[in-house]
Amino acid sequence: MRTEPTARIPLGILALFVALLVYGVLVARYVAPLIEGWPALAQTPVYILLGVVWLLPLGRFLIWMETGRWRAPD
Repeated sequence: MRTEPTARIPLGILALFVALLVYGVLVARYVAPLIEGWPALAQTPVYILLGVVWLLPLGRFLIWMETGRWRAPD
């Protein structure tokens, strides 16, 4: 456990914010026009999937913010 504050946490929060902003813009720009003609019930699973996909790299990213390593300590 760290005993002193590091710059990784504020930088990580800013990087996460920027990455989510870019991801959202990409989805709105490229995916939304592809599926806008679909019925709402067909669009829903696509948006649910896209809403969950960004969580996949989040675990390692949070580990890096806390420990400075990309993997959990053994």
